[in-house]
Amino acid sequence: MVNGIGPRTYGDLVEQFGSAEKVLAASPAELRSIQGVGQKLMRALVSANDEIDVTPVLEECRQNNIRIIDREHEDYPPLLAKIHDPPGVLFCRGDFQPVDQLGIAIVGTRHSTNYGDRAATNLARGLSMAGLTIISGMARGVDAAAHKAALECGGRTIAVLGGGVMNIYPPEHKSLANLIAANGVVLSEALPLQAPRSGCFPRRNRIVTGMSLGVIVVEAGDRSGALISARLAGDQGRDVFAVPGRIDSRMSRGCHKLIRDGAMLVETVDDVLDQLGPLVEPLKLNGTTLGAQQEETVRHPAELKLSDQERTVLNCIETSPTEFDLIVEKTQLPPARILATVSVLEIRRLIRRLSSTSFARL
Repeated sequence: MVNGIGPRTYGDLVEQFGSAEKVLAASPAELRSIQGVGQKLMRALVSANDEIDVTPVLEECRQNNIRIIDREHEDYPPLLAKIHDPPGVLFCRGDFQPVDQLGIAIVGTRHSTNYGDRAATNLARGLSMAGLTIISGMARGVDAAAHKAALECGGRTIAVLGGGVMNIYPPEHKSLANLIAANGVVLSEALPLQAPRSGCFPRRNRIVTGMSLGVIVVEAGDRSGALISARLAGDQGRDVFAVPGRIDSRMSRGCHKLIRDGAMLVETVDDVLDQLGPLVEPLKLNGTTLGAQQEETVRHPAELKLSDQERTVLNCIETSPTEFDLIVEKTQLPPARILATVSVLEIRRLIRRLSSTSFARL
């Protein structure tokens, strides 16, 4: 963020030029050609490179163990890099893991009801236990419930902030931020000590959805920021889910509107896993069941909820035709048990039957 420039205006300029770097590199004539950019704003942008001193920022990051990740860094989230306007730099507390590429956003109102808190908790816990990373904005209400549920069951969670990672908002979530940093990542594109501003939160939301395979809206009023997240998710090609609520609750109006507009109605964790499509790129993960150390390839989030036997059989089936006898040889399981297992995998749309003795992984 450039001093003296509102986040909403700056965000609009980034969208028009394609990146923050291009905004700062633009000539005065290029800036003045943009509607809404006056002489004062143009001078602030042109002089920004000379006025910003990165040395104190780097020292602050070093002292507080904050990692600076740019788009060329190996840990930069792959899904986020593919959105229209990815952040140039992320300031991070905590470390990314490969499984974080299988993230699902859970968002909603800050003024959640008991029903909304329970729904967010149950979904976050179930999806976390299925192997997905829970991503949210660490706000009061639904966001906080989702983060806490993931932590309580030993899962991964990522918090994306509107302000800096050393200026936690709301302040009562400082201890929650520390727990998330120890079991996931707390991140922001804002400078570490920057205070949150109202215009920063819509920009924050594009990161929440951009890192996720899909976004679940639990409770949202007519003007909830969660509806902005849903719109961003749709623009980014992500799946949009909504939890229905009481017809007389104003906190359900936003979710009901999303469902009328085509969002997937969510009642259970399986609704989400069944809806999520195949990954753009297969993900390599280390085995996590029963201390297994072999590397497994995940092509669909639903695979994370398989039993040990189902996963063993699935990992023996290639995308090219795989014969039944080869599966028996690799797994050393009884043929009858394998037949039952491949039927389950077929029903879950993870494999297809090519013939009576041949299968292929989708």
